[in-house]
Amino acid sequence: MRSVSRARTAQPKRSRSPDKRSKPEAVPTTGASRIDIRALTPSRWPDLEAIFRARGCSVARGCWCMFYRVSGAHILPPGVTLAQARRSELKALVDRGRPPGLIGYRGRTPVGWVSIGPREDYARLRRSPVMKAVDAVPVWSIVCFVVPAEHRGQGLARQLLAGAIDYAARRGATVVEAYPVDKPGHCADETMWFGAKSMFDAAGFREVARRKATRPIMRLRIGRRTRQRASAAKTAERTSS
Repeated sequence: MRSVSRARTAQPKRSRSPDKRSKPEAVPTTGASRIDIRALTPSRWPDLEAIFRARGCSVARGCWCMFYRVSGAHILPPGVTLAQARRSELKALVDRGRPPGLIGYRGRTPVGWVSIGPREDYARLRRSPVMKAVDAVPVWSIVCFVVPAEHRGQGLARQLLAGAIDYAARRGATVVEAYPVDKPGHCADETMWFGAKSMFDAAGFREVARRKATRPIMRLRIGRRTRQRASAAKTAERTSS
């Protein structure tokens, strides 16, 4: 998956009422423009479709965030497009109870998506000359941000990143890895779906490899306090549900 425009600093806004549906996997976020971040579950599938079908997300609805999860040639049934096949593959993954990422909500409106999971879930990364493994350290990978055009420039990608880090910490991750774009100035090419390097710099990520001039590999080591905080939040959520 490729490109989202670089997120800008969020401006203060009045927060709206949170999503009142069932709320598995709540991920705490902070800030005046706070969004509610939830794991993608079967009941939230229509919300992901709304994001991918929004203006500015044509690449997402062609890939359905499966490009890096599958490797090798696709053999398509007659009359089925590649986009349709990938949509079905992602839906099947969600229906099996393995959230492939997180959705951000402002009130009841889905406003963004981030794909995150253990690196081994992304089969194509193993073959990538740019993003192949640096070493044998087990990591969780962030490969894609999707924010519809009407919601860009509000700092949503930064909040999605914070939520993704917290989500990985809750599941025992000790290292989160990303593959951002490092280009000067404002850039909106397709590779920006990976996020801008400056966003990861601000979140504390450090570059560990660079096999292409504009494509570093960056990592964040999740400290013990972060894991403990995430674990406590997860326990509190289960207790209150």
